[in-house]
Amino acid sequence: MSWIAHAAAFGGIIVLGAMTPGPDLAVVIRRSAISGRQHGFATAAGVATGVFIWLAIATTGIAALLAASATAFTVVKVIGAAYLAYLAIKAFRSARRQTGSTDLADGDSRVTSLRGSYLEGFFTNLLNPKAGLFFIALVPQFLGNSPALTETVPMAGVAATAAGAWFVVVAIAVSALRRIFAIPKVRAAMDAIMGTALLALGVKLVTSPHP
Repeated sequence: MSWIAHAAAFGGIIVLGAMTPGPDLAVVIRRSAISGRQHGFATAAGVATGVFIWLAIATTGIAALLAASATAFTVVKVIGAAYLAYLAIKAFRSARRQTGSTDLADGDSRVTSLRGSYLEGFFTNLLNPKAGLFFIALVPQFLGNSPALTETVPMAGVAATAAGAWFVVVAIAVSALRRIFAIPKVRAAMDAIMGTALLALGVKLVTSPHP
């Protein structure tokens, strides 16, 4: 199999993983709906950066520690769940703050910059130990057990590009409906739903057993 076909197969699996409902999808949808396409792109870029780092980590001893140590896994998942709870609280507060304005930033003033949207996606992905375990299981099948840096970096780029491309598509689709989300009642309902989803994902994460 040529490298291109190998990379395409790897990228396809990454896209399938990204399509699975989870924290990454939730934050990209909410940020795109609230702040628009560019912020959705920034959030997608943050997730893609997290994917790149996780793949790189999956080829090191750090990843092995996460997989082998229940303590390390617990620390990461608790921090990740706390961050999701933080995002959920912001969403609930935003839902309560709707006052009839069509300014989508009104209820979420703390995240108004592209940098803030980027970091939201980045930390959501990087603080999810399940993302790490996904790559720990996947990487050996495509890179072997001791890949060289010249192999790891290109494949990390493929993974980041594939995940980022999927979330860019999501951002475009959701932001196209932004006028609907500008309706105060719709915005409040969306924030309540997304807050509940983020909180549920946080609970699911913190209660997940060490594999």
